Amino acid sequence: MAKHIIETDKAPAAIGTYSQAVKVGKTIYLSGQIAMNPETMILVDDDFVAEVKQVLQNLKAVCEAAGGNLDDIVKLNVYLTDMENFGTFNAVMGQFFKAPFPARAAVGVASLPRGVQVEVDGIMVIPEVPQ
Repeated sequence: MAKHIIETDKAPAAIGTYSQAVKVGKTIYLSGQIAMNPETMILVDDDFVAEVKQVLQNLKAVCEAAGGNLDDIVKLNVYLTDMENFGTFNAVMGQFFKAPFPARAAVGVASLPRGVQVEVDGIMVIPEVPQ
């Protein structure tokens, strides 16, 4: 099965050897997003809530570029440098997602790219469009 690379200028450009997302069939593999403003390529301030909002806005933009939306995400992986922020992450996530929620893992890590506090990647399955 062929793969299709998803790119959008509404999310930060890749800063390494990866694509924003890769589509194989109806499945889209979303690369990790950090709290980088896509217009300026500058990180949002040090506020954890602001970081989470920017991360989820970036993820949303990639989903839309792939022909879907956040509701099409079936699995999220959340990486936190401080697990004390887990409850805050949940609260902000609730502003972007509605039930039924995707499957999710949350992992505490020692560090993330560019010193951010949170990174999120995921898997999305887009619905079949009638011909």
